[in-house]
Amino acid sequence: MSDVRLRFSPAPTGFLHIGSVRTALYNWLHARHVGGTFILRIEDTDVARSTQESVDQIQQVMRWLGLDWDEGPFLQSTRFDAYLDAARRLVDIGDAYECYCTEAEVKARNEIAMREGRPPGYDGRCRDLTDADRAARAAEGRPASVRFRTPDEGRSTFTDLIRGEVSVDWSTIPDFVIVRSNGTPVFFLANAVDDVDMGITHVLRGEDLLDSTHRVLALRRALGHEHAPVYAHMPLILGPGGAKLSKRHGAVSVEEYRDAGFLPAALLNYLALLGWGPEDGREILRVDELVAEFELERVNTSAATFDAKKLEWLNGEHIRAMALSELVSAVLPFARTRYGTRLDIPRFEKAVELAQVRATTLVQIAEQMEFLFTTDEELVVDPASWEKLLKLEEAPAVLDAVIGYVEQCEWTGEIDPRGVIEELGLKPGKVMHVVYTAIEGRSHGLPIFSAISMLGRESSLLRLRAARARL
Repeated sequence: MSDVRLRFSPAPTGFLHIGSVRTALYNWLHARHVGGTFILRIEDTDVARSTQESVDQIQQVMRWLGLDWDEGPFLQSTRFDAYLDAARRLVDIGDAYECYCTEAEVKARNEIAMREGRPPGYDGRCRDLTDADRAARAAEGRPASVRFRTPDEGRSTFTDLIRGEVSVDWSTIPDFVIVRSNGTPVFFLANAVDDVDMGITHVLRGEDLLDSTHRVLALRRALGHEHAPVYAHMPLILGPGGAKLSKRHGAVSVEEYRDAGFLPAALLNYLALLGWGPEDGREILRVDELVAEFELERVNTSAATFDAKKLEWLNGEHIRAMALSELVSAVLPFARTRYGTRLDIPRFEKAVELAQVRATTLVQIAEQMEFLFTTDEELVVDPASWEKLLKLEEAPAVLDAVIGYVEQCEWTGEIDPRGVIEELGLKPGKVMHVVYTAIEGRSHGLPIFSAISMLGRESSLLRLRAARARL
């Protein structure tokens, strides 16, 4: 393996967001592309919000996606001694100091500053306290946080692999907290210490963390580490219209997509394309092809727009590329949950084969075969499909013609009533939803000619006649 070392470092404070998974994927792809090391690090310094459930969920999601890690998972909550030792060293050399200002006091002073036209931010109130000053505040029972002393002048500059040179005046970055008043370290400090200790060479993450890089690099230098990793800040994923990706745009957690019947390979394929693409412009790529093609230099700077329809289409393409036996195995858990002991495996396997040609999710495949595992009397007709049927003036004639055909036709692999429909002077494609609704309970689903054959003559006639009688 090469000496390239990358890490994915989520905070376990909720479900794993789609944007976080794309970050994990890009780090994993680069590590696998160059033969480097991929590390899983759980950044749980926010003890109050971090949960074991989220720690477990992160690992479960990554395993389901196939994003295996070479080292870890490392929990930052087990490394507090290392971070607090670093903070003490920074205080000892004068690059950090104890701050006794409460959050409410800082907020009040910021509000005054903004009213007076001054920029908000910590005003350095505790920067130059004497030993006596600190003792007096401690005697008042004030808890102390630790703040890093940012330079008073000059600029912070680093080179980002995607964005080029990134520079900011130090005067715009106020002294920031590195240890909270409750004694727990803050993200900036833990991040700096861990990246050094773990030998991280490349940091790939979202552009929303771009500003924090100046703080982390300053901490690294103050701790005696001038060499910096390669940084690459990726574009954000937005919802349609440029809004922040949220629940209203569809599922945003990986579990929701898994439970909706999306394939891990399709999800990885789609997320890879949100901000990157292969040189030849292909859109449908297997995971091994993503690894072979992935180049950090091809990651772009513009925000990517999440398109649920595009993901669904791509999932359908991956479904069609699967071996039938693999697809049967993938759909089976959804069908068992839905149909239990009613599930007939040979009929189920045939239904999967029929659905593969045009289905877009595993759940859709399981749903489309429902008519096969429901008695004729219990078949539930979708209200919208029935309303569509009622609007067709020729629906009774279509059902009469199809009933007559099914009564007399030779029973083969496909029962095709298009001829008798055409004899009515109708185009089968315009009225076939009537037959679908009667047989399958909805206006579309498994290919209807094979569906009638699978259902059998007796059941097919019962359903067609029931629909006709209902009219």
